[in-house]
Amino acid sequence: MSGSIDKKVNIGLVQINNSFSGQNYLPYSVGLLQVYTEKNAPNPERFNFLPAIYKREAIGKAVDHLRGADIVGFSLYVWNHEISMEIARRLKLINPNILVLVGGPHVPDFPEEWLRKHSFVDVAVHNEGERTFLDILNTYPNNSWGNVAGVSFIDPNGSYVRTPARERFKELDEVPSPFLEGTFDTIMAANTNEAWIGLWETNRGCPFRCTFCDWGSATAGKVTKFGIDRLLAEADWFAAKKIEYIFCCDANFGIQKRDVEIAEYVAKVKKETGYPNALSVQNTKNATERAYLTQKILSDAGLNKGVALSMQSVDMTTLEAIKRDNISIETYTELQKRFTIDGVETYSDLILGLPGETYQSFVAGVSRLIENGQHNRIQFNNLSILPNAEMGSPIYREKYGIKTVRSEIINIHGERIVLDDDMPEFQDLVICTASTPLAEWRRTRAFGWMTAFLHFDKLMQIPLMVLHESTSISYGELIESFINVDAKEYPLIAEIRDFFLKEAKSIQDGGPEYVYSKEYLGIYWPADEYMFIRLSVEGRLKDLYEEGGRLLRSHLPADADKLTHDTLSDALKLNLALIKQPFVSTDISVDLDHDLITFYNGVRTGRMVPITRKPTTVHINRAAAHYDDLQRWAREVVWWGNKKGAYLYTNRVVERQLAGHY
Repeated sequence: MSGSIDKKVNIGLVQINNSFSGQNYLPYSVGLLQVYTEKNAPNPERFNFLPAIYKREAIGKAVDHLRGADIVGFSLYVWNHEISMEIARRLKLINPNILVLVGGPHVPDFPEEWLRKHSFVDVAVHNEGERTFLDILNTYPNNSWGNVAGVSFIDPNGSYVRTPARERFKELDEVPSPFLEGTFDTIMAANTNEAWIGLWETNRGCPFRCTFCDWGSATAGKVTKFGIDRLLAEADWFAAKKIEYIFCCDANFGIQKRDVEIAEYVAKVKKETGYPNALSVQNTKNATERAYLTQKILSDAGLNKGVALSMQSVDMTTLEAIKRDNISIETYTELQKRFTIDGVETYSDLILGLPGETYQSFVAGVSRLIENGQHNRIQFNNLSILPNAEMGSPIYREKYGIKTVRSEIINIHGERIVLDDDMPEFQDLVICTASTPLAEWRRTRAFGWMTAFLHFDKLMQIPLMVLHESTSISYGELIESFINVDAKEYPLIAEIRDFFLKEAKSIQDGGPEYVYSKEYLGIYWPADEYMFIRLSVEGRLKDLYEEGGRLLRSHLPADADKLTHDTLSDALKLNLALIKQPFVSTDISVDLDHDLITFYNGVRTGRMVPITRKPTTVHINRAAAHYDDLQRWAREVVWWGNKKGAYLYTNRVVERQLAGHY
């Protein structure tokens, strides 16, 4: 090791994460680098770590904070790449001798072109970075990185150098816990008003190789584990520090038998201390019983707002194209049914625009999920290309005809915040494939919004259920009919459809994924939610139900009996009355000729109950959910109701007493 140990080496670490509802993530990745160095360096007193930068702030302020550093390390991902690179560039202009290191998922696996473009970066670190980071520090100030495994750089002669890959940790407990060792104490003490979110690893690795994901490629498949005693102690630490929200970074929580024990322990800690309030995990893909047990434990403890079932697609051609055909769709199907029956809310993830997927297969997949019992929420996520995902390779993109657009990253329900000194972040968003050309992608995107608008925002959910159960027409076909309307006959529905198609075209042209509204909270809304708000504010929901009723009746067979017609009429009347609206405070009673509430609750809970002709009065409790402020209604009903689908008033049912009946 060169250099005098008498002179302190100042080290700055940067892991800029997005803020959510005023909460910020503890900088876990760079915390691991710091604690590993402090515990394993031959002369740890040689290094002085500056307080880490953990959130977006004015670039000049970040540069000033790091100005006195000798070495600065950046953890890069898609949401912080541009601002991190601008901070690094300015630091190098101020001090050409500062050593700039980068690591994290956004560092390309083959970085020569990237390094030459970002010439102010000295060393790129690949995969697990703790030992590599320390090796680089130990070479300082000689900076002889040729013998350091797992790095890339441009040498003084202008040649690109990539050293052999570093072997992964066999025992993850070689890396001390930044929580238990007090690594975050300084920034927590300096930011006492901060509401922190904890990032938590129980293991590393992913045995799956989904082509849209960079997880499996980064870890070469094998799953390694942190020790159980350490993890339970970290759970206690989160509670002691009153951390309300924990995001588990594991790719497949539930893949290990001990994950049930971990979930039980966190539930126990919450019961005893009140913390954490929530633990968000990504389910394992194939271990059905453990996935069920872990999520049921978390749900019963109130630790999750809903179980994510991330199918991404249910089309076999698509699953083969994205290398998910070894993941059982039946696992998700069984989990969805079990959770529905147990009253555990779920939501399903589908990725829009995957290679191999067509408009028709997408519609069929949505139908399949709804008919299997998903009436709470399907999240239709636009596909973006991550730097080290297989999908990003030129060969793969050419094979499947993938076209992308550079799109600014906008958070759903995020504010439009423009700092004086900031850099926007961008993603490569897929806007068409060979199987879903440009026009079909727009149609698919519009279908996703229309499905959310009609079924998951609850605006037409009860009539859709009634018609599906009465005629066996698929949900996909029913929702599609709202896309295919004649504007002369159904002008409002056509206006909604055309708005969705226009927004889809805007995305293809590089516009935002969400609709900004200065009038409604000043945030970015999903297109379906924006339209929900607009129709409510403009008082046009009744027009929607009039047109929607005519359209749905057109699906009834010519020989449909009066009972079926009357049932659909009841469903339309009930659904309209149940939708939570602003400036409504009077309870109402709705008289029906059929017991639709029992039917509806049966469908929602996976216990099918036939529609019965039974005079019924539904008392709808509007006063208890009174919103005399439009912004509060938009926030608490339309926004916060998203995951839970909480758009309907509470109600109770009584059998209507007919005249002369005692």
